[in-house]
Amino acid sequence: MGKIRVLDENTVNQIAAGEVIDRPSSVVKELLENAIDAGAKAVTVEIKEGGLSLIRITDNGSGIGADDIHNAFVAHATSKIKDAADLVSVSSLGFRGEALSSIAAVCRVELITKTRDSVTGICYKIEGGREVSLEEIGAPDGTTFLVRDIFYNTPARRKFLKTSQTEGLYISELVERIAMSRPDISFRLIMNGQNKLYTSGNGKLKDVIYSIFGKDIASNLIPVKLKLAGLSVTGFVGKPVINRGNRAFENYFVNGRYVKSRVISKAIEDAYKPYMMQHKYPFTVLLIDIPPELLDVNVHPAKMELRFRQEEALYQELMKAIGTAIRTQELVVETRFKEELPRGTHVAEKNTYGLAKPAVPRRPEPFETLRLLAEKPQETKDRAQGDTLDTQEEALPQAPVSNAAAGQPAGTEPSSVSEQKNSLKNEARQGEVFDAVQMELFDDRLLSKKARSRHRLIGQLFETYWLIEYEEKLFIIDQHAAHEKVLYERTMKDMAAREASSQLLNPSIMLHLTDRQRAALEENMEYLVRLGFEISNFGGNTYSVSALPANLFSLNQVDLLIELLDDLADEIGHVGSQTIMDRVASMSCKAAVKGNMRLTPAEADALIDELLTLDNPYACPHGRPTIISMTKYEIEKKFRRVL
Repeated sequence: MGKIRVLDENTVNQIAAGEVIDRPSSVVKELLENAIDAGAKAVTVEIKEGGLSLIRITDNGSGIGADDIHNAFVAHATSKIKDAADLVSVSSLGFRGEALSSIAAVCRVELITKTRDSVTGICYKIEGGREVSLEEIGAPDGTTFLVRDIFYNTPARRKFLKTSQTEGLYISELVERIAMSRPDISFRLIMNGQNKLYTSGNGKLKDVIYSIFGKDIASNLIPVKLKLAGLSVTGFVGKPVINRGNRAFENYFVNGRYVKSRVISKAIEDAYKPYMMQHKYPFTVLLIDIPPELLDVNVHPAKMELRFRQEEALYQELMKAIGTAIRTQELVVETRFKEELPRGTHVAEKNTYGLAKPAVPRRPEPFETLRLLAEKPQETKDRAQGDTLDTQEEALPQAPVSNAAAGQPAGTEPSSVSEQKNSLKNEARQGEVFDAVQMELFDDRLLSKKARSRHRLIGQLFETYWLIEYEEKLFIIDQHAAHEKVLYERTMKDMAAREASSQLLNPSIMLHLTDRQRAALEENMEYLVRLGFEISNFGGNTYSVSALPANLFSLNQVDLLIELLDDLADEIGHVGSQTIMDRVASMSCKAAVKGNMRLTPAEADALIDELLTLDNPYACPHGRPTIISMTKYEIEKKFRRVL
C-alpha cells in the first residue's frame, strides 16, 4: 500500500462537486431550487451553448445577506436544516448544503444579490473555489448567478459532456418540469438569445401545460383532485387518445420535486388499462403532497426514486382518483360518415389528440394495394429496384440454417414395433416438429421465376396463412410476415436510391412538438426526407408537414411520425442507420396486412410475386419466418401411410 495522504481542500472540493454537478443542467437545477426556496415569484434562466459557456439565473426572491455570502459557498452550509433530525421533516427543495460550494469548485461564478432591507447589493466572484473579489454595487432585490465555463479546471470531465444542443435540451426539460411543479411562479427560459419558454405565474397549471405542450394536449385534459388524510393530489391527466409509446409524458411531483416512482407509475397505468392499448402510456401532470414523515428521504442529488411507507394505500387511492376522473369524461371519439368525395380523396379523420385533420389524398387500403400488384405487377416491382444501403446486408436477419429433424433419417423404418411405438410417443410429447430445410431462391424452387407457373395455390388457412402445393411439398406463407418484409425492403431500397415516393397534403398538417421531439426531428431530418416526409419549420416548435410517405399505406401517418420521433428522442445523439432501419421495420409491421384478414387468390399471388424481388424472402425484419414447408412424405407419415 502506498503512503496515505490527506487530500488538499481544492481536490476535496472537486471530488465533492462531482457528486452534485455532472452537467450544466445540474447547475440550473440547484440554482432554480434555491430561487424557489428563497420565495421568488419570477425566475429567468438564460443559457448559451447549452450552458457550457454561460448560465445566468435571475430571481426576485429574498436575496442573500452580506454576512451570509461567504458561508453560502462553504461545503455543508445551508439555511434549510440545523441537524439530522430536520431531515425527516424537510420541506424545501435544496437542502444538501453543497450546491454553491460544488458549483464554485468547477466553474467561474459571479453572484449579484440584494436583500429587501439593504440599501446596496453585493457582487461576489469566486473561481474554482477561490475567492476573487467582493464589492458593494447597486442592484435590484433578489439574486443573479452568472456561471461560466463549467469544468474549466477539470477538462477530463468536460470531455464527457454531450453537444451543446443536447445539453441545452436537458436544461429545457428541467425548466419545463420545474415550471409545471410551481404554476404560481413565472419562469422564462432564454437559449442563445431566443425565448424558449414563458409562464405567467398565475397559478393555473393548465396554462403552463399549454405553454409547454401546445393546444392539442391542453384541450384534451381531465382534472384530478384528491384530498385524503394528509394526501393531496391535484393536476391533470390526458384523455386516452393522448398517448405515447414510452413514459416520457408521465410527469408527477411529490412535495414539489420531480421524481420517479414505480408505485405511482403503476397506479397511473393501471387506472388507464381499460382505456388504452398495451404498451401505450398516458399524459399526466400530477402535483402530489404527502406528509414528509411518510417518505424515505433520498438526499443524493443524482437519484429521483422515492420510497413510501404506505405504498399500497397510496397506490389504491391514486388509481381510484385517476380512474374516477377518467370515467366522468365523455370519451367517445367523434366520427363522421364518409361523404361522397371526388375519387382520390377522403374525409377528415382524427389525429393523435382526437382533433380533426384536413382532408388529404386518399391512401389505398392494404388489400387494394395488393390488387394493384395483381393488376400491374411489373410496374409495382419496378419501384422496388435500386441499390441497397451499405449496412442493409448486415442488418437483415439471415435465413435459418438447415437442421436435421430429430429421430430416424428419412426413409428409415424402426427396427421393431417397440421402437415404432417409442417413436410415436416421442412425437406426441414433442408436438408437431417440422423439418427446417433451407430453400434456395434461384434453384427452380418455390420462389424462383421458373417455378411460379407450377405453383398450385390451394387456399387460405385461418385467414392468415396461404397454402401452396409445389414439387410434392406443402408451403405455408404467413401473409403478415411476408407483406411486412416486402414493405421493409421496398422502403429500404427507396431510401438508398433516394427515390421514396411522397403523397402531398393540401392543406399541410401543423404539429406542435416538444423540445425533445424537435431535437430528434432536426437530427434525423435527412432520414425522414428519404422516407418520404416533407417537413418544414413554421416557427418555434411548430412544424408543417406537407407530404407523407406514399408506400406506408393503411396507417395514420401523422401518428406514425409522432411515434417515430418519440422513439428517436430516446436515443438522441446516438442515432445511426441501424436505428433508422429498426424503425422502418416497425413501420413496415404496422403497415402490413394482418392475420385474420381475408385475401383473394389474386392478392396472394401478387404478394408471392413481390417476394421474388427480395434479397432475403425467408424472414421478416424481426427474424420470424415468412415461409415454412412440409414434405408429402412427412404428411403421409402422420397418416401412417408410410412407416
